[in-house]
Amino acid sequence: MSILKLIRWKNLLLIALTQVLIKYALLEPFASTTTLSNFEFFLLVLSSVCLAAAGNIINDIHDIEIDRINKPEKVIVGKAISEKTAYNLFFALNIIGVCIGFYLAMAINKGPFFSIFAIISILLYIYSSFLKQMLLVGNLVVSVLVAFTILLVGLFELLPAITKMNQSTQFTFFKILFDYSVFAFMINFLREIVKDIEDVDGDYKEGIQSLPIVLGRERATKIAFLLSFIPLAAIVYYTVTYLYHQQLAAGYFLMFLIAPMIYVSIKLFNAETKKQFHHISMVLKLVMLFGILSLLLYKFILPH
Repeated sequence: MSILKLIRWKNLLLIALTQVLIKYALLEPFASTTTLSNFEFFLLVLSSVCLAAAGNIINDIHDIEIDRINKPEKVIVGKAISEKTAYNLFFALNIIGVCIGFYLAMAINKGPFFSIFAIISILLYIYSSFLKQMLLVGNLVVSVLVAFTILLVGLFELLPAITKMNQSTQFTFFKILFDYSVFAFMINFLREIVKDIEDVDGDYKEGIQSLPIVLGRERATKIAFLLSFIPLAAIVYYTVTYLYHQQLAAGYFLMFLIAPMIYVSIKLFNAETKKQFHHISMVLKLVMLFGILSLLLYKFILPH
């Protein structure tokens, strides 16, 4: 159970769910051609989950002192699991994730794609080691990596199968995936800032240059409030532009994405306590989940 908590199994489940829905709710029913077999796709999801789990572990190892201040009840490394065991898990998961990536790159005759998995692995380590201590850099890196879990499916499923005949269709679906990745980036970036405000005490003692430490908690909260309007405006624009004639989809976006984002903006306007920021962070996580689940709506939107 401690290992599941250490690897953040709920976050890993969200990554797996995202990639599975992309293939089986969007690409398989509607895209003209996909590349990976079911087994190869399972390996792609497994690789993504292994690398993300390794990233979560190394993050916890480097955050032991910070977590003792911010969330002492959730400290795992050094308590339930030894630091040596955590490091061994980190290396094992990285090796599995990168080796699977190498196999998949060879399987689709795109050898250079192997470097994607190696770069993700290295970036997650560098993020935990020192990037997270730099103003906004860590927030941006982790948000880009979250967004990339969506694009990764497109790179392996759509790109190798492009021909002159299906080029237009493949790029249309790649654009849909790009839109979802931008959504994931915006929501995650906002959530990263909210979490920084929530964890300001421990971060300050460890010398991390987060936004609330550099500018102050109050100013950082105002910036987060203003930033919350960007994904809100983007979702409203997407709904009005593409879904206005699809009542079911428009209703879903209104109820499960637009309304919660308005709620987040209102809460950010006067949030002050650690508990309030944690609540906002959880709502943003739900927005991310509902955004991903909207992939199930494409069977009602797109012609078969």
